Amino acid sequence: MHAPVVGFDLDMTLVDSRERIVSCLTSTLADAGIEVSAHQVWRYIGVPLETTLADLAPGQDVPALAAEYRRRHDLPDAPPVTVLPGAAEALTAVRDAGGRTLVVSAKIQPALEKVLADTGLAGLVDEAVGGRFAGAKGEVLAARGATGYVGDHPGDVAAARAAGAVAVAVATGPHTAAELRAEHPDVLLADLRAFPTWLAGHQAALRA
Repeated sequence: MHAPVVGFDLDMTLVDSRERIVSCLTSTLADAGIEVSAHQVWRYIGVPLETTLADLAPGQDVPALAAEYRRRHDLPDAPPVTVLPGAAEALTAVRDAGGRTLVVSAKIQPALEKVLADTGLAGLVDEAVGGRFAGAKGEVLAARGATGYVGDHPGDVAAARAAGAVAVAVATGPHTAAELRAEHPDVLLADLRAFPTWLAGHQAALRA
């Protein structure tokens, strides 16, 4: 009854996928004759791919560009995705507290599962759901009884709110601590290394 059920975003929350996303997206668009900077792409990390492409390549064939991006994303020689500091420990802490771990991401399901497997995090995740953003993440979290949701994007704060869960923001993505604070999360952490301390307090609150 008092065990935490904690959801996590993926990109720039659990894993550092910046190099792969930027490389694959800029090269896909460059081959279509569209030049975008790494900084432009960085600000879109966490947003659904089709939305990003519609903004960065207006008037282009978004489904075709999305398919090409995803092909490049999954190539064996694509830039590596690495685990962010404290991520594995955060997932383990939830398990050690008798709780369940969820990953709910805007990434489509196959890409989400591939990244979790490639980074060695899959074994620490009880369920992974892809293709969701903001309020749509909240629907998944509510259905699973999530008590908290952790993410680096303002949309992740909205997801937690929609689920009635504690909104835990981490300043490890493209949005600064000040930008995240403006969304009024319940908790703002510098990174996931501070998560186990928060979780202890969260579990105590659930018991109370």
